[in-house]
Order: sequence, then structure tokens, then C-alpha cells
Amino acid sequence: MGLNSRRANWWLYGVLTVGLVAVVAPFVWMVLGSFKTEGELRQSPPTWWPQDGTLDNYTQLFSRLDFGGYFTNSVIVAAAVTAGNLLFCSMLGYAFAMLEFRGKRALFVVVMTTLMIPGVVTFVPLFVLVANAGLVNTLPGLFLPFLVSPFGVFLMRQFIIGLPKDLVDAARVDGSGELGIFARIILPLCGPALATLGILTFLGSWNNFLWPLVVAQTEDTYTLPVALALYSTGQNSTNYGLLLAGATVVVLPVLVVFLVFQRRFIEGIATTGIK
Repeated sequence: MGLNSRRANWWLYGVLTVGLVAVVAPFVWMVLGSFKTEGELRQSPPTWWPQDGTLDNYTQLFSRLDFGGYFTNSVIVAAAVTAGNLLFCSMLGYAFAMLEFRGKRALFVVVMTTLMIPGVVTFVPLFVLVANAGLVNTLPGLFLPFLVSPFGVFLMRQFIIGLPKDLVDAARVDGSGELGIFARIILPLCGPALATLGILTFLGSWNNFLWPLVVAQTEDTYTLPVALALYSTGQNSTNYGLLLAGATVVVLPVLVVFLVFQRRFIEGIATTGIK
């Protein structure tokens, strides 16, 4: 029995190792490729380690592009979307989990139904609404339509519904209003779920390409993904070195955010799944 158990563990470790390599290898190749010359990137067969390491791609990235402006736009949009989702999704999650009101179940069914609707279906109507509001080519037009998400509402509702309801009842007996209960009792207990929602929302907003490509029509409202896609492609060919260097820089903030909140993120995924 012990031998069979060890063999099973070896198979498990082998499968996990293969999966880890499959996930990490593209990122490693991206980082190493950002230090290669354009000729080396195009040669066949390709190489892993740069033969003649260079920083020209990063020099060109920061000198050719208005990197500071694009980076600032991306930070503003991602921060606004993340803050909006943390606030509004947690408020809606609290309402669906702890409050009783007419039409509660029907509204929650509507929220769950929107999870099954592909984003491309609502893309054109959403753009029409933004255009009619005069928000095309503005930063608010990039983040206002995404300040709340059905997935965030579902995630927060699932976490809050597992919190002790006696705490809420006791606060109501003491005379606290719903807003005070939400701010002083519910939110401090939702750290793992908020961290999970924050990381997923920040990641999605930071890497969003299609919506900023359509709404941002001048350089002063471009985000990093849009600027990199437009300026790394010339008339006849793509500058892969510049593209890889930009992709590496774009990934770094997301990596930092995840490393800072990874314990909360894993805890939130586990506890929300159990509940």
C-alpha cells in the first residue's frame, strides 16, 4: 500500500510539474525575448537565452512612447474599476445575503443570468450608451461602465452569506443602521473576498484591450495595452522586441499586486468555494 501511495504521489508531482512548466514557460520566454535583438527573435530555430543581450527594446519603449502618460491612464482606469467593484459589489452582496426585500430572488436570478451573457453581445449597446452620454475618448468612458460586475456581486454574496447573522442582528438591536453595519461589521470580515475580487478585477481592467481600443480615440486617452499594440506594429512588420518589452512592463504591476495579496487571494478563493 505504501509503494502504491508513493507511485501515486510521483504521478501527481509529474503532472503538476508539467502543468507548471506549461504555464511559466511563455512568461519566461517573454522576459528573455525582451532582451534579444529583432534579428535573433526572428531567426529559426529560436533561442531561449539571448545571444547578444541588449536593452535597446526598453530604451525604445521609454523614449519612443509617452510611456508615463499611458501608464498613468492605465493606473487611473484600473484603480477606478477596482475601487468601484470593491464598494458596489460588496454592498449588493450584503443586500442579497443579509437583507429581506420584495423581488430579492428575482433580482439575484437576473444577476446570475447576466453571467451567462458574453461580453461581446453587450459591446455595441454599451458603446452607444457611452457615446450618447458624451464620454467617448474620455477616461470616465473607460471605467464607468465597469464599476460593478455580476461576478463580483455573486462572489461577495457567497462570502457574506456565510458570515454569522447573529452579529448583524445584535447590531440592529443596538440601533445601528444598515450602512453602519455594512461599514463597521461586514467589510472588516470580508478581507479575503475583497482581496480576491480586487486582484481579479484589477487584472481584467489592466489587461483590457478591446474596449479602450474603441473608446480611446486619441493618444492622450490610450492605455498601455492599446499603445503597445498600435506602436509596436509598423507598416510592414511587427517590432517583436518592443512588444515583448512592453508586455513585460505591463505584467509587472499585476505580479506585484498578486504577490502582496496572495495569501488573502488564496484564502478568499477557498472559503468562497466552500460556502
